[in-house]
Amino acid sequence: MGIGNPLLDVTISANPSFLQKYHLLPNNAIIAEDEHHDMFLEMVEKHKPTYIAGGATQNSIRVAQWLLQLPNATTFFGGVGNDDFAKILERKAREVGVNVRYQIHPGRKTGICGAIIVDEDRSLVTELGAAEHFTVDFLKQSENWKYVEQAKYYYIGGFLLPVSPQSVLEILKHASDHNKVVVTNLHATFLCKHFANPDLDVLKYVDILFGNGDEAKKLSTKFNFGTDDVKEIAKKTSELPKFNETRDRLVIFTQGREPTVLAQSGKIREIPIIQVDHNIIKDTNGCGDSFVGGFLSQLVQGKSIDECLRCGSYAATEVIQNYGCTFPETPKFDH
Repeated sequence: MGIGNPLLDVTISANPSFLQKYHLLPNNAIIAEDEHHDMFLEMVEKHKPTYIAGGATQNSIRVAQWLLQLPNATTFFGGVGNDDFAKILERKAREVGVNVRYQIHPGRKTGICGAIIVDEDRSLVTELGAAEHFTVDFLKQSENWKYVEQAKYYYIGGFLLPVSPQSVLEILKHASDHNKVVVTNLHATFLCKHFANPDLDVLKYVDILFGNGDEAKKLSTKFNFGTDDVKEIAKKTSELPKFNETRDRLVIFTQGREPTVLAQSGKIREIPIIQVDHNIIKDTNGCGDSFVGGFLSQLVQGKSIDECLRCGSYAATEVIQNYGCTFPETPKFDH
């Protein structure tokens, strides 16, 4: 089961000057501010955008569902408006077999994510819209909570923490009480403060944590680890206190073309990246999401961590050959 912010991805290719104009970094994710309203208009009017169902957590769930090839093996929760964008999102998710449970907010617009692609980098600017109004009351309705109870694995995006921390905590406590697996993702440097918030204590519930090198370094500052070495940060993060001690926390930090860092049980591993032919790369937006989705698809089947990572790499390689988080109709992952 996944819970996060469903967004319609609006993707363009641009020059570095576009990023400079709107004070954006080449490989980062932020929440839109007033200066970005004109940016969205410029993306639509002066470029040729593609529109794809997105939102980081929903992307990962869609990819996992695609690889599982079993209808309704996954459920996704999030908030949308009562508009055409929401219909597109639901149609795309259901096409691949995800059981979508959207909280519809009449009078609000479905959230959008502007993805500006410059070479191999992508800068994401999100206007949450209706996604920002997801409530724990909707999650706790009996017709919805039953899917929480049925699930054995939970993927909670970091982007939901500032939106509905109560929803996150309800799921975390349920998972801990019933010895279920919690997977989460730092998702952006500006979200790391929520993971370090002692009032939430999110990481005490987390069994598997994803992030990238930049997010790891920001997390280190929030926990006062006193290091910017990603391997050391991964180790220290894996050793933070945990409520459910039956499983040691696994920390996975990706680093682009550099080796992926894993830490668990006091041990650190580095997994080399298989280099992809530059000529086949169309869009790296959704690459990290698809990596997690591939990983989750094998995790829920009880496969080894190495097999989960291998499937994550396969999924990411498929997605970067398309615009947005899209993939072929049928997966060709070699089990």
